[in-house]
Amino acid sequence: MHNNKRLYYKYSDYLKDKYQDKVYKLPVNLPVTCPNRLQGEKGCHFCAEVGTGFEMLSDKIDVENQLLTNKAYIKKKYKANKFIAYFQNYTNTFLPLDDFEKYINEAIIDDVVEIAISTRPDCIRKDYLEVLSKAKEKGVEITIELGLQTVNYHTLDAINRGHSLAEFINGVMLIKSYGFEICTHLILNLPGDQQLDSIENAKVLSALGINQIKLHSLYIAKNTTMAQLYRDQKIQICSKEDYIERVIAFLEHLSPDVAVQRLLGRAPKEETLFCNWNTSWWLIKEAIENNMTQRRTYQGKKYNYLNGSGLMKGCY
Repeated sequence: MHNNKRLYYKYSDYLKDKYQDKVYKLPVNLPVTCPNRLQGEKGCHFCAEVGTGFEMLSDKIDVENQLLTNKAYIKKKYKANKFIAYFQNYTNTFLPLDDFEKYINEAIIDDVVEIAISTRPDCIRKDYLEVLSKAKEKGVEITIELGLQTVNYHTLDAINRGHSLAEFINGVMLIKSYGFEICTHLILNLPGDQQLDSIENAKVLSALGINQIKLHSLYIAKNTTMAQLYRDQKIQICSKEDYIERVIAFLEHLSPDVAVQRLLGRAPKEETLFCNWNTSWWLIKEAIENNMTQRRTYQGKKYNYLNGSGLMKGCY
């Protein structure tokens, strides 16, 4: 629950609460694509050819060796003893079911306490969840990371996301029926979205009982549809100051029990036309935190809209 000294519930604290130890993610890169990139489609307008795998090992390396290589590096650098195998790039439940099961089993190695699966809301199906349920029986926790980006279904359509809000809600309900935790990815400054959408993002995710969130600031990767729209000045990106305001409003309306993995994203400068207003990500993070401290605000301060809030207004 909320602690007055805590601006927001950091993911690192969440992991310590859960595992009583430092836990670090080990990225895994698989030879997989996305249903939104088939039949000549370029996928979501913001999606680059490498997906989100800018800093990952080659998908030609088998899962165990990817984990062992990354584990050796992280263990030495951060003195970590527990790890999460993070199937990060593209849509991992879009793999053939047998391949998916094989890769999941290969990830169950010493010191891996959790498997995190990055995927799309329209690629959640019971047979894949059954595979993950069997893995959990072998002693690893399961978290499914769902790329939603925004609850604004008009924006989802405009960026060629390939699914709407309904598929996300359905995916959440299926995942929860198996008892797995859910992390939702959001981009708070998509063209077309306003601060009200940031607030609604927080309210919808809180109402659905999402466990974790990961915020991304929009970057414009080269050779994408959005890059062309950006060059042609057909889209506008909000200011850095506006993004900071959106994050703060989001956190104020977010349930205090939801862990926050990050406040903004980043990408290599050479791969992008625009990224974080040419500002270091940590400076923007610092600005968000300083603003919250000055205003004496915190995650969940405005979390007062569920559980019959209308009845609290003395309407009877």
